[in-house]
Amino acid sequence: MKLPIIAITMGDAAGVGPEIIMKSLAHPTVYDQCRPMVVGDAERLREAGRIVKSRLSVRSLAPDEIHRVCDTNGAVDCLDLHLIPRDLPWGRLSPAAGEGAFQFVRKACELAMNGKIAAICTAPLNKAALHAAGRNYPGHTELLAELTETPEVSMMLSTPKLKVTHVTTHIGLLDAVAKIEPGLVERTIGRARAAMQSAGTADPKIGVCGINPHAGENGLFGHGEEAEKIAPAIEACRRKGWNVAGPLPADTLFFLAQRGDYDMVIAMYHDQGHGPVKVLGLEAGVNITLGLPVIRTSVDHGTAFDIAGTGTVDERSMVEALRQATALVRRDDFVAAKPRS
Repeated sequence: MKLPIIAITMGDAAGVGPEIIMKSLAHPTVYDQCRPMVVGDAERLREAGRIVKSRLSVRSLAPDEIHRVCDTNGAVDCLDLHLIPRDLPWGRLSPAAGEGAFQFVRKACELAMNGKIAAICTAPLNKAALHAAGRNYPGHTELLAELTETPEVSMMLSTPKLKVTHVTTHIGLLDAVAKIEPGLVERTIGRARAAMQSAGTADPKIGVCGINPHAGENGLFGHGEEAEKIAPAIEACRRKGWNVAGPLPADTLFFLAQRGDYDMVIAMYHDQGHGPVKVLGLEAGVNITLGLPVIRTSVDHGTAFDIAGTGTVDERSMVEALRQATALVRRDDFVAAKPRS
């Protein structure tokens, strides 16, 4: 039986994406799980290979040659879109790199929606470069939602010790507080619960963060946001028989969750969830988009322009993202991550 094809989008070609790909695909264990295929630029990968001193060759594939993707270590298969200038400098913001990153994701989505590949694993893109190219998306999550015509998705961060799903992501803090409402919180909990069930946890224990310090301290802090925006959602989930607790003080909840008391944390805004995950270690973190009609995992770090082109980037997050993408392919009921009652 052939292993599933996982498309790796190259991300921003001026960042560390090409280097982490070449380092990751040097791990023989990757080929025990899947057939990786980069959607990007073959010559940029070859340059990255020289920088990281990789022994891997890069094989350029045309769109009608996806069937040739192999499952043996030694050559990196690249669906070559020929979008990156040969003289593109490393570590500098570039509209050309931003446009390339957009087109790599667009092509991978097309392939996934048409059943040509089993999952997407994304290397980091740069939001400023994306905007400079006229592609005004806050990040991968929102871009993937539009390309797949999905009205609402959730970002989940997964580490060995902690799993976090966000109610809001790439918007300002004041906008996040305004956007949070019981229906959105309930749907986010549902997507997170479905993901955990698909991963093998039949009745996941889910802890829900408050917005204010001490989860509002019974109205002492804030303006009653916990009672108005979060508590009704938790009550609705409990009526369904779900194991949901909160709203809880975020600082306490994250401690309890990494200790193993909770299977999933629901964070209200970007930094509330990202901070604890990144403290635990970027090399172990994986970003998973819940609610898409395709499987998508990603590294949990950015383009790292400050070290791009030096060969020093750590590839472990990409290796783990590929592993988790393959695991999700084997559980095809995960793909839409629809809440279960």
